[in-house]
Amino acid sequence: MVGRGRPHGMRPDGRGHGRGGWQQADLPPADDAKAWFAGRLPDGWFTGDVEVSVDREEIIVVGELPALGDEFTDDAERAAAEAGRISRFREDSRDERIEIARQAEHRYHRKVAWGARLGGSTEMFTTLSVPVMTRLRQPERLVLDTLVDAGVARSRSEALAWAVRLVGEHAAQWLGELKQAMATVDELRARGPEL
Repeated sequence: MVGRGRPHGMRPDGRGHGRGGWQQADLPPADDAKAWFAGRLPDGWFTGDVEVSVDREEIIVVGELPALGDEFTDDAERAAAEAGRISRFREDSRDERIEIARQAEHRYHRKVAWGARLGGSTEMFTTLSVPVMTRLRQPERLVLDTLVDAGVARSRSEALAWAVRLVGEHAAQWLGELKQAMATVDELRARGPEL
């Protein structure tokens, strides 16, 4: 009979990890992800601290490769050498990166993507592109359609991604303050009232 039983993907305890993967309530915190990766990554892969960014679906790890010691005749030659070194790192570290990612995915219930930086070159390795459902009224759709018509984007979804990047660039300080405020609220909520 329709409507009886638990919904698809729902566990007996009422929490689900249906088709879309782990639900937000099921996600373990990833506050220690940067420290975990710092301790887990092999010595010598990267110089300095790695950048680790986390959202609900993905952890992105980007590290700086050791500098090139060669002299180059121009910027194009240097860029080609940097791209080659990043490509070599990607191939040489593939098996170990897969194993580290598997362990991190088990620990944090998020996919792991990698990137490497060298000089002026940065390359990301297989990052997620996650669909985000939203309802837009006509004025917002017209903004997206204008971006498409002007050739800034090929589709509404690309125009929306462009707009989000633009807001992120220009509102970085405000977004940082908002994240800090949210962390304070989480800390207060965790402490709760003392009875």
